[in-house]
Amino acid sequence: MRRSDPLIVGGGPAGSAAAITLGAAGARPVLLEKQRETGDALCGGFLSWRTLETLDRLGIEALGGHPIDRLRIFAGHMTGEARLPRIAMGVSRRRLDTLLLARAEALGTGIERGVTVREWHDGCVETGDGAALRPETLFLASGKHDIRGLGRPRPDPETQTLGIRVRLLPHPGLAKLVGGAIELHLFDQGYCGVELQEGGRGNLCLAVRKARLSQSDGDPDRLLTEWAAESPAFADRLAFRESGSGAIGAVPYGWIARETLRGIFRLGDQAAVIPSLSGEGIGIALASGIMAGRGWLADETPLAYQERLARAATRPVGIARFLWHWGERPNAARLLAQGVRFAPWLAGRFAEWTRISH
Repeated sequence: MRRSDPLIVGGGPAGSAAAITLGAAGARPVLLEKQRETGDALCGGFLSWRTLETLDRLGIEALGGHPIDRLRIFAGHMTGEARLPRIAMGVSRRRLDTLLLARAEALGTGIERGVTVREWHDGCVETGDGAALRPETLFLASGKHDIRGLGRPRPDPETQTLGIRVRLLPHPGLAKLVGGAIELHLFDQGYCGVELQEGGRGNLCLAVRKARLSQSDGDPDRLLTEWAAESPAFADRLAFRESGSGAIGAVPYGWIARETLRGIFRLGDQAAVIPSLSGEGIGIALASGIMAGRGWLADETPLAYQERLARAATRPVGIARFLWHWGERPNAARLLAQGVRFAPWLAGRFAEWTRISH
């Protein structure tokens, strides 16, 4: 007996990759996306060489992003730089998500925008407009936003991590500072990633412990000012800041789903949350979408898929957690920067080890 096609919640890279995989095989899933227009998600603008290969296999062309060929680390006044194993790219989430959704739609996915999924219970999906849906199979790809009834574990309040993003204006001065690098600026209880994207615009994403932000009265602007006072290099980049910022809270970095409920495939950040300093969040999102789509097509159970994805994510997430915990300690952060400076080959190995295989 033919199964009904899956319902996909979330139109980010994970949901779109699943839709493309299903559509290419003749399925016709329905995808619900809460935003009426594709926005620019908080973080996730770095595409590794492995991710670029995955996007090519999904039929995504003409990304038009900013090429990135090196890693640069700042810790206090220590700086280290190393070549990446292969060319990567900085691309805004608005552009990436637009291309992925267009590809999914071209392959037959029904995309319904402006639909917010509020809750799941007893196999029923409830939307913000009061509709109740009972899909046979649900692909949960809602990113960092949890759905009531399917939420991920909450981090310990004492160690919660918050994400903050600001934009940097395109400028020759910024282009000269950052160039073709993905930068990591390491601080006590936090770090910041900086890269250029299409058009020369800069993306600056922070991950900071809630306890550290509380020391700045919970004010992201004050935190940025304090970090700029600690690091001249960070201050130089922050000088190109656009007004405004975005934030998300309680990011469960390091969590991996090893079980699931009947009929539910968990994708992307709803399945494995890798610390963002690895630059592999998009890679895991795409890999999970492809693996889930292939699993459903092969009549694999959601639990078998979830276990398979967990095995694939364990090493990259574990190594990224190790680097994260060391990087937010000032003395250890300086050692990391020194290691990159004097043994650049080691940075390349860590960059490879934090990629997911699928």
